[in-house]
Amino acid sequence: MAFNQRYCFYFALLFLFIAFAYSHSPFLSYEALKAGKFTGRSLLQAKKSCPVDMEGQNYTILTSKCKGPQYPPALCCEALLEFCCGFVDELNDMTNNCAETMFSYINLYGQYPPGLFANQCKEGEQGLSCDKALKDQAEKAEIKASSSASSLLTRPELHSLALALAPTFMLYLLL
Repeated sequence: MAFNQRYCFYFALLFLFIAFAYSHSPFLSYEALKAGKFTGRSLLQAKKSCPVDMEGQNYTILTSKCKGPQYPPALCCEALLEFCCGFVDELNDMTNNCAETMFSYINLYGQYPPGLFANQCKEGEQGLSCDKALKDQAEKAEIKASSSASSLLTRPELHSLALALAPTFMLYLLL
């Protein structure tokens, strides 16, 4: 009996793990991008403070690649995604002030024209895809982890691991 309960526990744990991996939004929404476009209007609705320390982030990813006066869209949007996709869920959450805070620091450090990223960075209907940026970050993390012998997995690596192990685990349970 304990044997079957253990399998049920592992199956439930795997299900929750896969559900968490799929709940991650791989897109930076246009609503988050519009937070950096100053329209002169603001909502009277109070927002929660951002759980990410936007002040302490390293903005040189953006400021080193996205330079004026031309502000090349390909470089600027790639740099924006490289910077943002690590905390895309927080930026897409319109109940907090993460996007507004981030763009205030981006504009402070980069002295970008208002709405630069909202006007230049357009992709699909859902927003800007983080797939390439997350893959690049995962590769960098893998290199860093192997060089430092760390066993911690990043979110994209956990997602890949869950997808790879799920069919094997299901077959094991069925047999």
